[in-house]
Amino acid sequence: MNFLADESCAGPVIRALREAGHDVVAIAEVAKSATDEQVLERAVNEKRVLITEDRDFGELVYAPVGRQPA
Repeated sequence: MNFLADESCAGPVIRALREAGHDVVAIAEVAKSATDEQVLERAVNEKRVLITEDRDFGELVYAPVGRQPA
């Protein structure tokens, strides 16, 4: 499985997934300080499952659906 690990993802989790044979790209290694929007866009473009402990991603994914124009 292909994963994208946000900067909030702990190193031991990334190592364990890699040792289990998964393809894991860690934002901390390839795009440190990327915005949440950039991280989400990369996950979508690369068809990777995003791993994060950052609750802000829920707002990026779900909130736009219910928003009405001002």
